[in-house]
Amino acid sequence: MENRNKAQLQSFLKTLPPVEFSCVYGSSLHPNNPGSAKSTMVDCILGVSNPRQWHSENLTLNNDHYSSWMVLLGGARLITDVADEIGVGVHFNPFVSWNDKMFKYGVVRMHDLVEDILNWEKFYLSSRLQKPVHVLLDNLDFANVNSVNLRGAMSAALLLLPSKFTEEELYAKICSLSYMGDLRMLFAEDRNKVKKIVQGQFELFRPMYKPFIEEYETKELLRCSLSGNTQPIISQDGGLLAARSLVSSLPPMVRSQMGMKLGEKKVLCDSGRVIQEIVIGSKDEAAKCMQTILRRKVMVSSARQAMSGLLAAGGINATRYLGAKMSKAWKSWR
Repeated sequence: MENRNKAQLQSFLKTLPPVEFSCVYGSSLHPNNPGSAKSTMVDCILGVSNPRQWHSENLTLNNDHYSSWMVLLGGARLITDVADEIGVGVHFNPFVSWNDKMFKYGVVRMHDLVEDILNWEKFYLSSRLQKPVHVLLDNLDFANVNSVNLRGAMSAALLLLPSKFTEEELYAKICSLSYMGDLRMLFAEDRNKVKKIVQGQFELFRPMYKPFIEEYETKELLRCSLSGNTQPIISQDGGLLAARSLVSSLPPMVRSQMGMKLGEKKVLCDSGRVIQEIVIGSKDEAAKCMQTILRRKVMVSSARQAMSGLLAAGGINATRYLGAKMSKAWKSWR
């Protein structure tokens, strides 16, 4: 990210109450089409310790960021309740105009953000953080915490990929995890979205996942070989031991749900501890089970957040946002 853009974004943060974590994600950060940068909305995630208190302060500073009906009927309490009870714990303020730029920022409780990163509880923000982001403010030790999320995404993608694939196909599969079961993909998202994200941000995916590719090569789960193409061909071990190793790198909540579906058995590990291990008959069986779980998580979270977002944005902004999304989707299907 250019220093000028970074300074501009940090200046925008100063117009809001203090936050503990902030990052920018999406096409505005690394637009696939540089010419559209000015017209692209800047997407931000803001982590705060107490959302109700934060919104109360922000209503004093930036009342116009919120829909009028939420301000009039309940203020900070209603804003937080809608996000927590209807949505997935995130309140978004879209179409915030500042300094000739348009912003959309989502406010989330720090505890909820960390839980989603480590456990894929909602698989909402965690899936967005599996793609390139630019951190503006970090009191979270984000790189360390999110490494668990990235390792899980890598393992999930490998379970779903065939025995041979390219680096671009790996990142595309990682990117697609957050869209499996997303109801918006039926009518309000560009059908080529995953391809555009990966091709536009390929060089940003590489440093995120290279350490895990090298780690899995060391464990002999992967093997990279050069070909006539610019990208190496990656081969993976499709055996049962490799599948168990990949499953063991998935977040605890996903493993627990897989165990409920496939069954578990007690195993004595090298350290002498007795642990519960998921009963896996084959890599395909594990992949299908995991895919079913993630698809349901994405479906439920996307539906809840869509409903919460419509309420939070208000009639005019909701129509405006949905119209822009559907326009992109329509163009991609033509």
